[in-house]
Amino acid sequence: MKTYVLNGPNLGRLGSRQVDIYGLTSYADLAEMCVRVGKEAGLDVEVRQTDGEHEMLAWLHRAADEGAAVVLNPGAWSHYSYALRDACALLTGPLVEVHISNIHAREEFRHHSVVSAVATGVICGLGVDGYRLGLLHVAERAKRAERADGAERA
Repeated sequence: MKTYVLNGPNLGRLGSRQVDIYGLTSYADLAEMCVRVGKEAGLDVEVRQTDGEHEMLAWLHRAADEGAAVVLNPGAWSHYSYALRDACALLTGPLVEVHISNIHAREEFRHHSVVSAVATGVICGLGVDGYRLGLLHVAERAKRAERADGAERA
């Protein structure tokens, strides 16, 4: 299953930005881990990061058109971008929202995500391991869907 791992603003700075909150894993290491975990789980994973909201919207539109799964860390956009939320609502494949930190244990303005209501699931506060868990969830959903399709044909 085609799966996009999409990362929003400032996530390209992982490993050097607020390491007390986001950890020491670099963005390059995160991207490599996502591709490896996805491949092991039978997913075709493409990892992207942008600081431009228009670019993220275009990627989400493409994923919607392809019926692809998305593991999304929207970063700060999760708290206020209705355009991002609306693009996420177009997705027909699963959407897993991921946050490296526990947004509910941080500043008040971070406690609410406008994306969560249209996500299949949300993982927050588990560090970069949240991406691995999100990918494994997508892979398991794809396997269940394949089994169900096989049972219908039988």
